[in-house]
This record gives sequence, C-alpha cells and structure tokens, in this order.
Amino acid sequence: MYLYYTSLTVAFQAQEMGTTCPRPLASVMALLRPCILVAATGILATGLPHLKDSALHHLTKQLLQQYHKEVRPVHNWVEPTTVYLDLFVYAVLDVDIQNQKLKTSVWYCEVWSDEFLSWNASMFDEIREISLPLSTIWAPDIIINEFVDTERSPDLPYVYVNSSGTIKNYKPIQVVSACSLQTYAFPFDIQNCSLTFNSILHTVEDVDLGFLQNREDIKHDQKSFLNDSEWELLSVSSTYNILQNSAGDFAQIQFNVVIRRRPLAYVVSLLIPSIFLMLMDLGSFYLPPNCRARIIFKTSVLVGYTVFRVNMANEVPRSAGGTSLIGVFFTVCMAFLVLSLSKSILLVQFLHNEQCSGREQPLLCLQRGADAEGSGVDPRAPCAGGTESPVYQEHQAQTGALKEVWSQLRSINNSLQTQDQVDQQEAEWLALLYRFDQLLFRSYLAMLGLYTITLCSLWVLWSGL
Repeated sequence: MYLYYTSLTVAFQAQEMGTTCPRPLASVMALLRPCILVAATGILATGLPHLKDSALHHLTKQLLQQYHKEVRPVHNWVEPTTVYLDLFVYAVLDVDIQNQKLKTSVWYCEVWSDEFLSWNASMFDEIREISLPLSTIWAPDIIINEFVDTERSPDLPYVYVNSSGTIKNYKPIQVVSACSLQTYAFPFDIQNCSLTFNSILHTVEDVDLGFLQNREDIKHDQKSFLNDSEWELLSVSSTYNILQNSAGDFAQIQFNVVIRRRPLAYVVSLLIPSIFLMLMDLGSFYLPPNCRARIIFKTSVLVGYTVFRVNMANEVPRSAGGTSLIGVFFTVCMAFLVLSLSKSILLVQFLHNEQCSGREQPLLCLQRGADAEGSGVDPRAPCAGGTESPVYQEHQAQTGALKEVWSQLRSINNSLQTQDQVDQQEAEWLALLYRFDQLLFRSYLAMLGLYTITLCSLWVLWSGL
C-alpha cells in the first residue's frame, strides 16, 4: 500500500510539472486524486499507535476511574495502614544556638500499601511499576513535631506505585527544627537533636508506623551525608513509641540526629591566642608588687584581653540557658587580672604617701630645733651687759650650745625612729602583698590547670565518639 501511494504521488507530481501523459489518463487521475489521498491517509493512521490502545493508559484509567482518595485504602476498615519510614541526613546547614534551632537537609521516604491500586501485570504488557500524581491518591498525614519554620522542599508531584499496591514517596526536605543546644563544651560540643514523626489525626488503630530499614542500618548510614561542613554526623538512632493523650493513642517514630563540631579552627583562632594571653598575665606576677612598670604591663595585658574578647564575640556561641566553659574561663581570668592590677595600684599609692610623710618629718624636726635655738638666745639678750664674769658667760654659751646639740640629736633620733617605723610598716605591707600575690598566683595556676584538664577531658571524650 505504501508503494502504491508513492507511485500515485510521483504521478501527481509529474503531472504538476508538465510531464507529457495521455489526456484521458490525466483527467481520470485528477478525479481520483482526492479519494486516493483520503484512503491513503486512513490506511496510514490505522498503522500508528493510538493513546487509547496504550496499556499504560488503560492501566491508569482503570486504577483511578473509581478511586476515592478521601478514604483510607483498605477493604477491612479495622485493619490499620502501616506506613514505613526512612530518613537520610544529607547535610547540616545551620546550627543557631542563640535561637535553639537546627537546620538540616534530609531525604525522607514513606512507603505504604494501597489495596485499591494493585493489578495483574500480565494483563497490562508486564507493567509492574508506574508513577501517579500524589494529588490523586490517598496519602498519610505524617508531620514532624519539631518543625518551627515553613517546610522548604522541591515540589515532587509523583509517587511510584507497583503492581502489588505498594506506594513509595520520596521527599527531600529542609527541616528547621527546635532543639536543645548546649554550649558548655564549646568548641568540643556534641549536639543531639530529635525529629519525631507521627500522624496528626489518625490514631494507631488507623495508621501505624514502622521502619523501612533495620535500626542499626539507619543508625550508621552516613553514605549520603555531605561531610565537608563544620559539623560531623555521628549517628541517627531511632525509636518507636506510642503517644497517649486524651485524643487517643498515636504511633511515633523518633530519629535522634547526633552531630559534633570540628574544633580545629577554633583551637587555632581562639584557644591558642587565649593561652598566650594567660601566660603573659602569669609572667607579670614575677615583677615586684611595688613596681610601677607592673601596673603598665598589666594594663597592657588587660587591653589585650578586652580587644581579644571583642574580636571573638561572634565566634563564641551565646545561649540564654547557659554559657560556654571558655567564656567562664575568660571572665575569671579578667577578674584575676583586674584584682591584681587594683592591688598594685593601691600599693603604689600607699607607698607614695608613706614616703612623702617620711620626708616631711625630719624637716619639721629641724625646723622646730631652729625655733628652739632662737627662743633660747633671746631671753639672755638683756643680761648681756650685766656684771657677770667672762668665764661665767663662756660657760653659759657652752651650756646653750650643748643643749642645742642635744636638742638636734633628739630631733634626729625621733626622725630616724619615725623613718624606721615607716620602713617597718612598708615592709609589713610588702610582705602582706607578697603573700597576697602568691595566693593570686597559685589560684591562677590552679584555675588554669583545672581549665586545661577539663578541656583535655572534653577533647578525649570528643575523640572517643
């Protein structure tokens, strides 16, 4: 038929091009041309496959023709529909400790059986699996209880259905969930956040939950995790339980996502510089307590602490429920530094006042001796023209000179005793402040040792997981 149609077409083309042909034959061909074209078109159309003859079309139409997606797909309503769940953590996108939020990217899978969507594959060209729009069939109302933000996931409108009625629904989701995040062990912190799945309306008598994989396989399955971020996935443990409340008993499956922080960047940029500042502060205790250079040195260290804390304010996580160990340590170190600096300032000020008063007392004593000498000469002035002998006058002059020398010696003695008392008080204060310095130094060393032991223990626990 195809060759016949081709020959007719060539003849018509030859006629249109002016090829010589007998006139009777040309007139007959002109009359038969429309009929031949219609017949040839019909013959070709019958040779092409039609949509109505497609086995997939017949199967889809048969499955959905009398399907009611509003009804749970079971023949016996007493039997529950079991939904099998599976979860793959793909990446940890953000850990917001201040707002207690965890943002993760997960692959979530639901598998359940629909008794109204099964067929005999031998009757439909051995078709064993098809895809159907999710909006046209019944789907379980499974939610995540810890959701605190709008679900962000690509729109996947189709699900897979096999000939036995098993439906597989795969959904990639960006989950923003509430989580109790702890900051005490920063930067060696380990966080444990849960994702709880359950039906929002159907009790366990209607919709039950189960695990698609073995729990151990789910726990240690990390092949899909994007392992190049700040956080490392340790495990995804899972538990099944029944939630009992006034509305009924609801099946729950809880996935516990355990992650830990990689601390190397914080050790290099935060811990090591802080240890250098602490060692410099410890070195200042070897300067004399009454040295003014010690005040300048400690003031410089305090300025360095302050600048370091300001620069690292965004690096150390903050939480209203608690603070990190390193933050507590920085605060205690600054408290020790300010206490030591205040003690040095008070000591220098006290010694300065004592030295000034010690210098003024000898001058006052000498001034009082000079006044006493002047007052001792004046009473004898009227008697200068008396009848006393020169020997007596010379004896009186020597006696006055000796008294003056004695007075000066007593003044010097008093000033020296006063200076000795000042020096003794200064020595006592210095001894007391030396003891206080030793107490601060030992307390500083004890705190630094305790902090170091705690950080090493946290690092060992972190490495052992």
